[in-house]
Amino acid sequence: MSKTVALHTLGCKLNFSETTAMSRLLEKEGFVKKEFTEPADLYIINTCSVTDNADKECRQLVRRIQRTSPEAMVVVTGCYAQLKPEEIAAIPGVNLVLGAAEKFNIVEHLKDLTRNDEGKICSCDIEEVNTFVPSYSIKERTRIFLKVQDGCDYNCSFCTIPMARGKSRSDSILNVLNNIEEITKAGAKEVVLTGINLGDFGKGLHGGKKKEENFFELIEAIENKSEIERVRISSIEPNLLSLEMISFISQSKKFMPHFHMPLQSGSDKTLAGMRRRYKKDVYAERVEHIKKLIPHACIGADVIVGFPGETDADFKESSEFISSLDISYLHVFTYSERENTLAIDLKPVVPISVRNERNKMLRNMSFVKMQQFTSQHNGQTRKVLFEGKNKNGMMEGYTDNYIKITTLYQPALENKIVDWEI
Repeated sequence: MSKTVALHTLGCKLNFSETTAMSRLLEKEGFVKKEFTEPADLYIINTCSVTDNADKECRQLVRRIQRTSPEAMVVVTGCYAQLKPEEIAAIPGVNLVLGAAEKFNIVEHLKDLTRNDEGKICSCDIEEVNTFVPSYSIKERTRIFLKVQDGCDYNCSFCTIPMARGKSRSDSILNVLNNIEEITKAGAKEVVLTGINLGDFGKGLHGGKKKEENFFELIEAIENKSEIERVRISSIEPNLLSLEMISFISQSKKFMPHFHMPLQSGSDKTLAGMRRRYKKDVYAERVEHIKKLIPHACIGADVIVGFPGETDADFKESSEFISSLDISYLHVFTYSERENTLAIDLKPVVPISVRNERNKMLRNMSFVKMQQFTSQHNGQTRKVLFEGKNKNGMMEGYTDNYIKITTLYQPALENKIVDWEI
């Protein structure tokens, strides 16, 4: 009798691709995949630790499993598992905790795991993590998230990612092209390139510290040597998005006119406290260059509110700067204290109520910006890729420049790129 497995992802698109890769490994071993809400023999939670909510959600999921499937085994992996393995192992109901280097060895670990195991930890110091394991989400959706880079050598004062994922390291261009070929043969129309610091692509290849390849060479190779119809860049630091890259994408037949650049703050004082590697003028220059060459491009930004020392004047400066930018939407994060980060000792601390109010203000700004961006394209016909999910009689797709389109569900539109009047 086949064993059943259910997997759940917390956090980013890169986590999503890694969960799918683990699922494929288990299915090759004879496991039958179930929805996470269904009874299963084994549950795997792939965690994030960017915010406190991800930590809390992990605990809630374990408790839910205990209520619905008390005899099931529970494995927790991902960033939270690397940062705080003992904390997770102490959660009642967790059988195995896998650190960053062990998640893709899950099949081997399961061979020795029994129901009597409680809080077993298989992890190592993050400094020892130096291998790259590619992953992609082939069965999950029309847009395939392909991991091409992992880890980060930056030391932003608010971030735990380098401690959770280790040094920057990458796949080879040749292997990325091979993966895209597999994805294309499987029928996917769009690939989203993902990584922790995507613009740093090329580091850590073959265990080396120097860059043997770079991100511009990667996008050139994908443009010229792959058959995939659409490619997106998930997120790239503004200081690593060169004017040369923007120019190349403006002429591309494959890369979508959609950029996501983390900003984090529109105040140079706050950016310095965050230890970001650019000032706001650099960000503004990138946005201006994109819009000059690709007026219809969609541009998204990450912003953190409530960073220690962010005064009302700092926030006003930041929000006015963001308002002035010709960008399309924001992902707004409320600063949360993370252990072992430089920012945890910074003062003065911004009250939680103030952080939440600032978050609300920027989310409202994001809504208005997206409405304005969409309205600029009303009446235009753009290419839309529809996803194959029936959501209560409706289906969704995205234009090349990332405008969400919702229409009545039609099977004939599944995984099709069609001309669509907005």
